[in-house]
Amino acid sequence: MWKKHDCSFKSSKIRTIYINGPGQSGKAEEWSRLKSMAAELKQQELELSQMKSDLENEKNALQQAVVKLRQKYGVDAVSDFSLNKNLPTIYAITPTYARCEQKAELTRLSQTFLHIPNFHWIVIEDSETKTKLVTNFLKKSGLSFTHLNILTPPDYKMTENDPNWLKPRGVLQRNLGLSWIRENLGRQDVKGVVYFADDDNTYDLQIFEEMRYTKKVSVWPVGLVGKLRYERPIVQDGKVVEWFTYFKPQRPFAMDMAGFAVNLQTILDNPKAEFSLRVKRGYQESELLRHIVTMEELEPLADQCTKILVWHTRTEKSKLSNEAKLKRSGRESDPNIEV
Repeated sequence: MWKKHDCSFKSSKIRTIYINGPGQSGKAEEWSRLKSMAAELKQQELELSQMKSDLENEKNALQQAVVKLRQKYGVDAVSDFSLNKNLPTIYAITPTYARCEQKAELTRLSQTFLHIPNFHWIVIEDSETKTKLVTNFLKKSGLSFTHLNILTPPDYKMTENDPNWLKPRGVLQRNLGLSWIRENLGRQDVKGVVYFADDDNTYDLQIFEEMRYTKKVSVWPVGLVGKLRYERPIVQDGKVVEWFTYFKPQRPFAMDMAGFAVNLQTILDNPKAEFSLRVKRGYQESELLRHIVTMEELEPLADQCTKILVWHTRTEKSKLSNEAKLKRSGRESDPNIEV
């Protein structure tokens, strides 16, 4: 009697394999047939693996083609084939300001974001008007984006020699990003998450896929912050119980801006949740989160907050003193070359 083993794969090279049932041949013959079947299954597995690799390569090639077309004709001219309506969208809010390193920072960041499906970048300049540099950069980025601007009042603006902790940075810009979300997404049935992605940080793509399914507020460690190797929420039995940090661990949410994400609906349901120019150093995160979540409700990601997937890197300020020396000798660099 014959038994049929149907290997229902789509490859045309794969055929249905038959083996003899018990009692129709000796054990040696049956064992030989089983070995032959195992070898064929192994071959099928290799073929399927190659097919998967080929499809992934084709997808990557198509994605790159879409990026190039968007860069040439604009984002709205080419639809995003990778957009999945069932996949929550990540809305990343990024404050930025004019400096020598700005374009380099935005370039590095945008080329990370290009790998993320269902992603929308909200870039807010600290300026009176939208600058030509950022406007052109975003148009060529290949990303879905919103470009905004708002100027920080002079009394709250950092000077060249101020330490980076002296005054709150990006407050009005992040708040404007939140306002745009509430005004433009409040009446839509959109699933998503809001993340504050500063332009000087470094991100592992894994953190975006983990944060995408945030129910209320998710949290994770941040590396190279607070003059420590990392800061992180300490988790016991799946719940955040305290904070590993040197600076004021008694803060309600003693973590870095890069260490949490908020469900889109939670942002929409809590219009008072925003940042403030008038809070103590290190309390911006707590100022926002106190309106929307308790410590017990926080959702630890990154393997229960034991993996570093975000780094609070800072680009060293460029030393351009030789520019002035060349200018005095009449050999200055071309100001029309955008850096």
